[in-house]
Amino acid sequence: MVIAATVGAVAGVATVVIGTAAHGLQELFYNIDFDERLSAATRIAPIRLLALPLGGALLVLASWLWTRSRRASPVDPVEANALRGGRMSIRDSLFVAAQTVVSNGFGASVGLEAAYAQIGGAAASLAGRTLNLRRSDLRTFVGAGAGAAIAAAFGAPLTGAFYAFEIIIGSYTIANIAPVVAATLAATLVTRLAHFEPMVVRIGAAQDLQLSHYLLFAGLGLVCAFFGVAVMRMVGLTELVTAKLPQTRPLRPLAGGVLLAGLALFAPQTLSAGHGAMHLDLTAQLGVMALVFLISTKALASVIALGFGFRGGLFFASLYLGSLLGRLYAVVLDQFTNASIDPLAASLVGMGALAVAIVGGPFTMSFLVLETTGDFGLTAATLTASIIASLIVRETFGYSFSTWRLHLRGETIRSAHDVGWLRTLTAGRMMRPDVPTIAAAAELSEFRRRFPLGSTRRVVALGDGDRYAGIVPTSAVYADEDGEGVVSEMARLTGDWLTPEMNIKQIMGVFDRTGSDELAVLGEDQQVLGVLSETYATRRYAEELEKNRRDLIGGE
Repeated sequence: MVIAATVGAVAGVATVVIGTAAHGLQELFYNIDFDERLSAATRIAPIRLLALPLGGALLVLASWLWTRSRRASPVDPVEANALRGGRMSIRDSLFVAAQTVVSNGFGASVGLEAAYAQIGGAAASLAGRTLNLRRSDLRTFVGAGAGAAIAAAFGAPLTGAFYAFEIIIGSYTIANIAPVVAATLAATLVTRLAHFEPMVVRIGAAQDLQLSHYLLFAGLGLVCAFFGVAVMRMVGLTELVTAKLPQTRPLRPLAGGVLLAGLALFAPQTLSAGHGAMHLDLTAQLGVMALVFLISTKALASVIALGFGFRGGLFFASLYLGSLLGRLYAVVLDQFTNASIDPLAASLVGMGALAVAIVGGPFTMSFLVLETTGDFGLTAATLTASIIASLIVRETFGYSFSTWRLHLRGETIRSAHDVGWLRTLTAGRMMRPDVPTIAAAAELSEFRRRFPLGSTRRVVALGDGDRYAGIVPTSAVYADEDGEGVVSEMARLTGDWLTPEMNIKQIMGVFDRTGSDELAVLGEDQQVLGVLSETYATRRYAEELEKNRRDLIGGE
């Protein structure tokens, strides 16, 4: 707990530094005051919008310099916990944070939450690896660090804690609650001592909610679910389309900056993440057309920014879009039906529901509304809408924004739940390399001479060039001790084998398909590397499952 609290304090300091740096860039390029938010500006001088393509050009240059020395993509906390046991590179994370600060600071429609969580998780990973923590504890630390950074950014320790549980760690247990909560409390305390303005909007809704209101908010959750899926798919589609032009692909941020500058000419609220705009729009009197305009332009700006290569996230953009979508829902209900809900309450519920649809974490966003309003009734309504949104997105789409982008890169994970250990159970690691072999053209009598009954259960037959030619059961050769012929006549599984990189899921699939007890593991040119039995593979899988079960419940 003490170490986690220290990590949380570091994450809090990092949050203050990142937020201050990004806002400083906005002050420099857009001539706003220290206490002013960029997206709250009613008009931006056109010449100052050149900062957007300038920021895109800077990202192009930085990425070019970076990829000259490092080819691998940086790992975010979700991927690190799902596949790498919590291992993150501090160097890569600093680069991601710098890209995010440039993107947000130059006015692109992306949030800083990705940078906050990245640095918080990386700091925790570094601390855990320095202390040689076991895999489960390192994953908990990464969740604590990332959650602490979010708690610091929003001034909401419960939100940060459940962000860690639901989104970064993938589970909530007695074993991980203490370090995570210690980290989020420490981070929040640091930002308060630094007088860092949190991103959360402190506001309350006055409406007393009835049962009918909860049913209406469930409908809002449904709307948010489909809208969230549409935004995520549009980002993926934009990335796909722009990537099909290999000559111009490295220049995508520059082109995106030009498009964002053109959009900001008539919709300045699309600039940056949208904190100032959200403060204004939550209490403003907005009609249907104004809301549709704000929703469409902000969604378009976020899609362009992320699809064209700016670095950042959709966390706060989803909160802002959700608040607008909730207000639109309330206004439409009021105009065209007899049902009526408070527009402010609908904004807050929509804020949580759309964030769940895009980012994930029903409890995370419900606690954000609770810490924003202090209203338990409204929190329950948010949880209702969030659960509906989460259910619909999971059944129709299956991904959050972070895992969707990993899916586009070829990964198959759906959450931060630890599946990386499955990839360590490969055929190459589990096989027995000491394999008895014999030439496929050898006589059966030679087989009996070299391998007496009881000496081994099977022998691998080798063909020309010592290539795999099948597995010969010893019992089959001795079934007729006077039988003549060659070894190849007794060979089985001549077309079925494993490769060293196959994981346990693929291995068990081959065993099920062939019905065999043992399979050969082959390398390049069908050279035999070893043999793996189904019994041993199953036992190793069961051992790892039991180990992960103990880690999950905090047992030894």
